[in-house]
This record gives sequence, structure tokens and C-alpha cells, in this order.
Amino acid sequence: MASDSTFDVVSKVDSQEVANAMNQAQKEIVQRYDFKGIGAEVDFSGEKILMKANSEERVNAVLDVFQSKLVKRGISLKSLEAGEPFASGKEYRIEASIKEGIAQDVAKKINKLIRDEAPKGVKSTIQGDELRVSSKSRDDLQATMALLRDFEEADLQFVNFR
Repeated sequence: MASDSTFDVVSKVDSQEVANAMNQAQKEIVQRYDFKGIGAEVDFSGEKILMKANSEERVNAVLDVFQSKLVKRGISLKSLEAGEPFASGKEYRIEASIKEGIAQDVAKKINKLIRDEAPKGVKSTIQGDELRVSSKSRDDLQATMALLRDFEEADLQFVNFR
């Protein structure tokens, strides 16, 4: 009897790559002429990434620099959750965070998508912040992977393909 083949759907971000992107963004902000004298900076404080500048346009430009560095490091912008600029004293700030794991509501949407669109023999179960997808046919699993690559709401990776 053939056993089921499986793979896990996860959403993980390499924290070292995020730190490298942040360091590159800090260096660029210090060196760029249009950021001179406006107090622009990017800091990592615990779980949050904090961007500061003296105007709303400049803080959005700092966010843009950080996003470009993330993309160059191979980190999807779907993993970055940035808030709206808000005034804090004389400066504007944006708080952002990196999403890790698949949230329950997103996992349910993925589960429904697999049930509705994937080949018939494919089953999926939610296991904490990841999904396990199983089927007797490896070809069906690969078709399911191709289906999930187009999923818009989260940056998904596939691991433990057996």
C-alpha cells in the first residue's frame, strides 16, 4: 500500500536578511542628500521597526528605501506590515512589523482554496501557524503548490515535501 505524500505550507522570514536590509537602508539614509538634516532614520525596537522623519512625505520615502532593500534581499513585501504615518511631537513615524507564520483566518482561506480548486484527492489540515497538505499522488501535490504560488494574502513557502 502506498503511503500519502505530504508537504507543509509555511510563512517564514529570515530575520538575518531583515537585519541586513535594515542596515543597508540605514546606510543609504545617512548618505543620501535628500535625507540630510531632516532626522530620517530606521530603527529596530524589539518586535517593531520604527521609521522617523520630520514630514509625512519624508517618512514615506524612508519606508520606500527600506522596502527596496527588503526586495533586494529576497524578502517579499507581503511579509511587511507597515502602518500609516502618524505625528509624534515634531516628527512623523511609521511603525512596521514582519509577519511570521500563517494567521488563522488566512489558513482557513488557504484550506478552502485547496478544497475548492485543488485536485480531488488532496487534503489539508491546519497545524498551528502552518498547514499540512497530503495526497496519494505527488503530481496532485505539485499542482496544489502551483495553485498556492498565486495566493495574494501571504508569502508562502513549501517545506518537508515527502
